[in-house]
Amino acid sequence: MSVQTLLQPERGLELSPEWWRGAVIYQIYPRSYQDSNGDGIGDLRGIVERLPYIASLGVDAIWISPFFTSPMKDFGYDVSDYCDVDPMFGALSDFDALVGMAHKLGIKVLIDLVLSHTSDQHPWFKESRASRDNARANWYVWSDAKPDGTPPNNWLSIFGGSAWAWDTTRCQYYLHNFLSSQPDLNFHEPAVQEELLNVARFWLERGVNGFRLDTINFYVHDYQLRNNPPLPPEQRNSTIAPAVNPYNYQEHIYDKNQPENLDFLRRFRAVLDTYGACAVGEVGDAQKGLEILGEYTSGGDKVQMCYAFEFLAADSPSAARISAVLHHLDHVAPDGWACWAFSNHDVPRHISRWDLSPAAARAYATLMMCLRGSVCLYQGEELGLPEAELCFEDLQDPYGIQFWPEFKGRDGCRTPMVWTGAVVNGGFSTALPWLPVAREHVGLAVDMQERAPDALLHHYRRVIAFRRAHRALTHGSLRDLHVSGDTLSFIREEAGEVMFCAFNLSHDPATLYLPDGHWVPVGQELNSSGPGEDGLVHLGPWQPCLVVKR
Repeated sequence: MSVQTLLQPERGLELSPEWWRGAVIYQIYPRSYQDSNGDGIGDLRGIVERLPYIASLGVDAIWISPFFTSPMKDFGYDVSDYCDVDPMFGALSDFDALVGMAHKLGIKVLIDLVLSHTSDQHPWFKESRASRDNARANWYVWSDAKPDGTPPNNWLSIFGGSAWAWDTTRCQYYLHNFLSSQPDLNFHEPAVQEELLNVARFWLERGVNGFRLDTINFYVHDYQLRNNPPLPPEQRNSTIAPAVNPYNYQEHIYDKNQPENLDFLRRFRAVLDTYGACAVGEVGDAQKGLEILGEYTSGGDKVQMCYAFEFLAADSPSAARISAVLHHLDHVAPDGWACWAFSNHDVPRHISRWDLSPAAARAYATLMMCLRGSVCLYQGEELGLPEAELCFEDLQDPYGIQFWPEFKGRDGCRTPMVWTGAVVNGGFSTALPWLPVAREHVGLAVDMQERAPDALLHHYRRVIAFRRAHRALTHGSLRDLHVSGDTLSFIREEAGEVMFCAFNLSHDPATLYLPDGHWVPVGQELNSSGPGEDGLVHLGPWQPCLVVKR
């Protein structure tokens, strides 16, 4: 059945088209958020139960990772029906209830659209692989073998091995940038683009306020199927399994990042604008992520914001590193809009990745809320959850199973949310969870932090409220970026509000001068320092300075 025939007549909320600018977005991995029916897997009704907690954080929106019908070979990122809910998560009526409750609480809803590929169980692919001359024969990327029977080119899958799989019915190879059960759609086929735009319309009609677009730079492939060149070893800086994954040995100039992608994004933006909706794109590219972010978010005719992987890397971001990223972003994307993230469902949690102390965790949270751009928080980040340590026998992630033990996969950041410390499974489920609840997480449960005034959870609430109270932080420019030792400083400015922000990103005290002018301390609830009697700012370890000009 065509997507268009399934569209619902009711429109979503009328919203300011600029609500996304400077927004704080809370990512939910539905399998691991809250189980409402005792099967050990989180679901949509579970999210509804926890929406009041999310509202209490003060965030602007939620982003829900895929909940569509799927064989779950890649846990929902292999879609077999774009317009229905997988039974393990509930039904369309549950999704409608979620949107309705979220909107009542003032929370916008973004959902994760996986447009670059489908499951091999999707009816489109089943039809496409059946013959070379059916109506959807060209909906996926098919190619003949080379004369010696090998794949058409040297493209590699992110999950290991060739990006091409042989199909015995068509006697051709099909492209899969991820698992072989995730064939890539052919965006050179106009009918594919139109049907995917209809998918977007289907969910916009159900009231969603926009989308997180998975692997946004993978949509279009090189039509000539040219080989990727090798990448020099010193440039292999991927954030995920860089040492053991041969994917990082290539410069990916032909299997993704194609110029034709911009034309599709313009068509997608036109659909978004019809509904006053927005999109944030995931840019998967270790070498040119910020450049692509600039391309995809410039001009007001593509997506509104993108996030790259600069702060999802293994090394903790020093003052110098953050300054370099922001300077480079300003150079390559002066008209763009970033969405910053420290953690998500694909990388180890940043508390462990950067080995952060409680004071450092607070400092980085405050820093993130002062950056120009929007912000994505990952569930449990507000609790300071570390990466969970799992046994090989507990793994579910095919990526981790493939590269174990050098790379442990993504399950360590996907374990269930902990709600109640004294309840079995942390209050996530009454049944055995699909991934074990980490012992080290139980003492950080929501109920325990609610009772502790100095808990990280309360700091996140305070710093989100601080961001929302200052338009200079949500919408303002960023200038006068400066590094002195381990201290990073800059000025944010908007509509007459000028705020100086400085951060000591070290275990040692630091001293700095304020710019000329009369500065008034703000953010004392965030442990912010102000000018001393000597006119200098004395920063303790991991302490910020937040002042506004009067």
